[in-house]
This record gives sequence, structure tokens and C-alpha cells, in this order.
Amino acid sequence: MWLTGIVLFLLIVYALLILFYTKSWKQIPLQSTEAPVADKGHPVTFSVIIPARNEEATILRLLESIKKQTYPSSLFEVIVVDDHSDDQTATVVKQFAENNDAFSVRLLSLRNDALNSYKKKAIEEGIAAAQNAWIVCTDADCLVSPDWLQSFARLITGTRAVFIAAPVAFMEEPSLINRFQDLDFLTLQGITGASVYKNIHTMCNGANLAYRRSVFYDVNGFAGIDQIASGDDMLLMHKIWKRYPEQVAYLKSKQAIVKTGAAPTWNAFINQRIRWASKATTYDDKRIFAVLFLVYLFNLSFPVLFIAGFIHFSYFYALLVFWILKTIIEYPFIKSVAQFFDKGALLKYFFFFQPLHIAYTVLAGFLGSFGKYEWKGRRVK
Repeated sequence: MWLTGIVLFLLIVYALLILFYTKSWKQIPLQSTEAPVADKGHPVTFSVIIPARNEEATILRLLESIKKQTYPSSLFEVIVVDDHSDDQTATVVKQFAENNDAFSVRLLSLRNDALNSYKKKAIEEGIAAAQNAWIVCTDADCLVSPDWLQSFARLITGTRAVFIAAPVAFMEEPSLINRFQDLDFLTLQGITGASVYKNIHTMCNGANLAYRRSVFYDVNGFAGIDQIASGDDMLLMHKIWKRYPEQVAYLKSKQAIVKTGAAPTWNAFINQRIRWASKATTYDDKRIFAVLFLVYLFNLSFPVLFIAGFIHFSYFYALLVFWILKTIIEYPFIKSVAQFFDKGALLKYFFFFQPLHIAYTVLAGFLGSFGKYEWKGRRVK
């Protein structure tokens, strides 16, 4: 039964990790909407950068939501960078800009460069054209709340932060795949908040983050990570953290939550997670690599137990016990995070989604280390 002993050891270490994340998430102060926004003599100014490739179906919705910001329109601009779209994305943005001339929207277009990381190039071009002190990044398929920029400004005013990670959630749909992704993504969001708040490792999501424009150039931008297709968020964050280790913050504000669309199919979902996993071997932050390795080994132990069950039936019982224990360990954490995102209704699926979560974690982790994947219609490493 040595195999059971190894899995039990992994479970104990994993439980301690999840307990730490749970406690840390709960300790993050929830931003007060009564906090001051900015010194009127020194207002916080933003340049919102939106890389877009074939997003004609969603870009208008995002621009309309940004237009509704309660933050003064004179203090922010929007820069959409068209990444070689072959649909009407550029036309939609141009028409919106023409019909809203009091709202600063600019459209840039990438040249025909042969790259492995078009998104980083798009963000880089946007930052080069930006006129304001703070860069805020989001994706073209997202929606933001009216107080989105206001929430960033409050945190900037009250801290010395130069990089801010902020919350992201999936839009709600009734399908099974959406509910699974929605619940699974909550775990990642909770870990993001807890790890950034406690400064134990760097983690963020490119759909909702902000950093000083000057700091981007202080760390030489994407230089050194520009050959990697993904990582415009976490790899850049770690570069900034190395230079400013005490000035990276997490914005825990319901008003700052950005909503994005979940992957529409299982194939698209796996492709997305392979893309995310592909960054793991390039992380300079060894702290997060250690966490990912532990999580991967623990999840890998479940299919190993399943296979071992055909050799000795007792391993099937062990598999069930560890499945239940894993759920019990994770439940307080996911419940706390779900309450913040107002997604408590998803918790009833948590136990039954565990096999899917384990399977994709093992599969995506393996393929992310060795394969290529599709992203925005391109085959990249």
C-alpha cells in the first residue's frame, strides 16, 4: 500500500497549501466604495489597451461598457490594436470612434511581422502610443463595470502600487461546460488574490490588470519573454515584481470585476488551458513552479490510483476516499471565493466536477509542456 501512503503525503501538503490560500483570501481587505478616488491636483490617468483579433462580435459591447465609466472621460483613453483581423473588427472600432468623438478611442494596426507572440506586440504598440501614466489591459471579448477604472484609481491613490492584478469572472451560461469552467476559474482567481496579497508568488490575468507605463519601460517591457506566445500578463508581472517586490497589489473589489466569455467547446477549453500551462516551464518565479508541481502531482495521483485499482481492488476505495477528502479540503476556499463573485449557486456542482478537473489538469499540464496549440487561428508554441 505504498502508493496510498504517497498520495496521503501529497494530500497533507496540498491541504496545508489550500488552508493557507483560504486564510489569505479572507484577509484581503474588500475595497470600500467610499475611499477617495484621487487628488484633484494630481489625478490618475489611464490608457486602456485592447489587443483585438477577429473580435467583431464582441468589441462593440466592450467599448460600450467602457464608455459608461463613472471615471471622468478626460482622464482616460482607449487604444484598440488590431492584430491582423480578417473580419470587420477594425471597421466596428472606426465607426464607434466616429460616433463617439467626445470619447477618446484610437485604432492601431499591427504590421505584417512574423512573430510567435502577436498579443505582446499589440500591447507593446499600444503602450508606445499611450499618453497617460497608467496602462490598463483587458481583452476584446470582455465586459467591464461602470466603476472599473474608479476602483483602480482608488487603490492607486491609497497605495504605492506600480502593478495591480484584478479579478476576472466568466459570464454565466446554462451549459455544462460553462458551469464547469466558471467554477474551476473561481479557484484560479482565489489563488491569484491570495498569492499576490501575501506576496508568495506572482499571478494575474491579462483580462484585468494595470501597471505604470514608466515601469513597463523600467523593466524593458517584454524583452526576454517576447518569444513566448502567451505570458503577456504573468511573465511581465514577475519582471516588474523583481524590480518592485513590495509594490505589486491585488484589487479586491466587486466593482473591478471584469467578465469574459468562457471557451465555447471542450476542445477550445483544453486548448486554452494548454496555452496557460505552456508558460509553466518559462516561469522565472520558482515559487509558483513549486506550487504547480505539487498540484500536478496530486492530481496525477488520481488516475494512477484508478489504474492501480485494476491490479488491486482496494485502490478503487482509496480513490473514492481521496476524492471526498479533496472536495472537503477545497470547499471552504471555493465557497469564500464564490461568495465574493456572487456565484454561490455553482457550489452544488463542485463534488461532481472533480473528475473533470483532475483529468484536464493532468492532460493540459502534460500537453502544455510538450506540444503546440491553436490560438486565435494560429498554430503557436
